[in-house]
Amino acid sequence: QVQLVESGGGLVQSGGSLRLSCAASGSIFSIYAMGWYRQAPGKQRELVAAISSAGSTNYADSVKGRFTISRDNAKNTVYLQMNSLKPEDTAVYYCTKYGGSYYYTSNVDSWGQGTQVTVSS
Repeated sequence: QVQLVESGGGLVQSGGSLRLSCAASGSIFSIYAMGWYRQAPGKQRELVAAISSAGSTNYADSVKGRFTISRDNAKNTVYLQMNSLKPEDTAVYYCTKYGGSYYYTSNVDSWGQGTQVTVSS
């Protein structure tokens, strides 16, 4: 069983930046795809970004050009760099692990507890 622990959330003004981190337990982190989802109040959870074991990435249209997902396999850590933040980015952000090397949406098998990101106008 994997444990995912997010950090780096907080309050930021519109146009600012934050970097989220997700520390994953386990010794075979490098073979799995990882991702970030978010859920705003009253809205459905949505994919923000994902990264395969080979380093391929996928982003929601709403964050393309502003957010960057990356991974450091030596540290068992996934990052989400968020720039040019907007109030509509306000949500709880969840780190996710997939059950294989690629980020098939139906194959998410682990979730972190989430970290709050609030962007003020």
